[in-house]
Amino acid sequence: MVKRDYNFDFSAVNPKRSARAILANQPVSLKYSVELCRELKGKSTKNAEAFLNDLKEMRAFLPLRKYRKKVPHRAGEPKSKAKAGRYPIKAAAKFLDLLKLVKANADVKGLDAGKLRIVHLFASQGFHRRGMQAQGRISGKQRKRKSTHLEIVVQEAG
Repeated sequence: MVKRDYNFDFSAVNPKRSARAILANQPVSLKYSVELCRELKGKSTKNAEAFLNDLKEMRAFLPLRKYRKKVPHRAGEPKSKAKAGRYPIKAAAKFLDLLKLVKANADVKGLDAGKLRIVHLFASQGFHRRGMQAQGRISGKQRKRKSTHLEIVVQEAG
């Protein structure tokens, strides 16, 4: 089931000092997207971009607090009160694309890209694409490929 009732009041955000972007039906894990949203919300776009680049190059791990069953601990100090973590490279790449889009939207509105702060970041379940998995010589097996909707709102600080 797709979650549509999130706790963000869009009327509280000044539309002249904010920008938003949406990526629909992206082939990334919903669970990693939810954890990335929790980790990036409230950060500046510059810090979020640096964290995502570190995640892509496996220099930093994504701390898993909600979806952490059978996930090993990582070396070093805990991040965000969690030592269990993974390196979701595909999800980090999609979130970098989302940040690039929202920066472009903010630039069109005339906002300062250095002062942008992530106010709202949300991931929800997208469509299931059906595909066939080859199995044996004659018959195939239907599999569902999952997707995720990603949404971001940034606001100029100051």
